Amino acid sequence: MFETASLLVVASALFAWLNYHLIRLPTTIGIMVIALVFSLVMVLIGHFGAIDPAAIGANWLREIDFNTTLMEGMLSFLLFAGALHVDLQRLIKSRAIIALLATAGVLLSTAIIGFGSHFLLALMGIELSLIYCLLFGSLISPTDPVAVMSILKTAGAPKDLEVKIAGESLFNDGIAVVVFLALLGIASGEADANFASVAKLFLLEAGGGLLLGLACGAVVYWMLADVDNYQVEVLLTLALVMGGYTLAHHFHVSGVLAMVVAGLLIGNHGRNNAMSEATRSHLDTFWELVDEILNAVLFLLIGLEVMLVQFSSNIFWAGVVMALLTLSSRYISVWLATSALGVRTSIHPRLITLLTWGGLRGGISVALALGLPEGPMRETVLALTYVVVVASILIQGLSIGTLIQKIFGQTSDPKQTAH
Repeated sequence: MFETASLLVVASALFAWLNYHLIRLPTTIGIMVIALVFSLVMVLIGHFGAIDPAAIGANWLREIDFNTTLMEGMLSFLLFAGALHVDLQRLIKSRAIIALLATAGVLLSTAIIGFGSHFLLALMGIELSLIYCLLFGSLISPTDPVAVMSILKTAGAPKDLEVKIAGESLFNDGIAVVVFLALLGIASGEADANFASVAKLFLLEAGGGLLLGLACGAVVYWMLADVDNYQVEVLLTLALVMGGYTLAHHFHVSGVLAMVVAGLLIGNHGRNNAMSEATRSHLDTFWELVDEILNAVLFLLIGLEVMLVQFSSNIFWAGVVMALLTLSSRYISVWLATSALGVRTSIHPRLITLLTWGGLRGGISVALALGLPEGPMRETVLALTYVVVVASILIQGLSIGTLIQKIFGQTSDPKQTAH
């Protein structure tokens, strides 16, 4: 385990250094691009050389188990660190659109992508059952909080807009995982395909996760208020993340939502009422470092995972079509949500555009795809997911800053546009 972690950190640092000196992309995207190029070179050497380094790399990646590494390890730290810096007051002001996009938006997008991909893939001669198309829809529908918040840091978005995009991505992730698990249970025959069983799973996973996060956060908040020593207080937040996520796993509730709620509580009430200025400074520094390091490793893994994906020209072009379908479903979901809430018409088009383009897909989608049962349908879903995720990070991630500047440069009151 130590050797594997060492290799990942060394590779992340080396690729970050190369990115800084050669291509100057945002650090996480630059690491992913270099890792992707490295992986493709390994694949080409395997095709034309006497040895196959890509096969060796693929075996090593299988030992790492991206699904377990992210979903049961890194994600708890990344979500807590992200939620820690979200302004709760701004989040509450935007609660209606965030709640609608994180719930109904995910369900609608799952349906659009699921049924749409079933129709389009059949036209392209690719066989994928409806239930697997719906699984694909559920795992690709949520905007990834890790990718979104990493990109928004350098995009220069107004705080209100950043809270909308980041807040939605933090919550829709937990909802989408519950939907994915419900569909996976139906696909494997372990769960009944009826509303009652799905609603029960949703209530236990999502509701339980929210309550657990609130309870653990409240306990740690009380402990923080009772001590004035930044070493102890930083250690308490670390214990909250590791212990809280472990409890969520033990009780079969959403650890994702638990960490989001705990992070919001500590990052707002805890920061304002239970910490000294010195503690706030050390806490921010610690969690920013954890966030940056784990982000670098995560984007490295996304770039390397191409060695596990089985591609053909037909599958690649199908992935491009799925990327367009995913973006279209995102636009429809955002348009319906903003229309239902009666957003002012002068703001409406700009908000739709920014929320649509800012909805990046990331490592969580790849991790869920890798968690599917072995078989040809899994390989198809994994390949399609990988194309959509890489296209989303490269195209949307690299252009969202320019889009924000262009839109706000055309309005006399940029702050108003984000409301």
